[in-house]
Amino acid sequence: MKIKNLTPHSLTIVGAYGTISVPASGIVARLAVTRTALAPVIVDGVEIAVSLPVMGEVTDLPVAEDGVILVVSALVAGAVNRPDVMSPGELIRDSSGNVIGAKGLCAYMVGGAA
Repeated sequence: MKIKNLTPHSLTIVGAYGTISVPASGIVARLAVTRTALAPVIVDGVEIAVSLPVMGEVTDLPVAEDGVILVVSALVAGAVNRPDVMSPGELIRDSSGNVIGAKGLCAYMVGGAA
């Protein structure tokens, strides 16, 4: 099994028997979003814009390949119905709160990876 990282950052994934680092591939799968303006809210005298996001099409997601897991953002993974598309698992943070890795992966379609 191989992992192709379609996020803009390198990933550190912690598994049961070790840790792997997966560099960014240079391709970033994204979910198009359009926003419709709603009425603003006023907080402490400051007018804050509010919008309604509508999720669109996924872009730059390659076709499935045997034995390859595509790691994308949770938004992208949740928008497609493919067992080979996953997102980083529970985030691991250092003492300052910075993300330093993920515990495994999250699947959004049961059936295993391609």
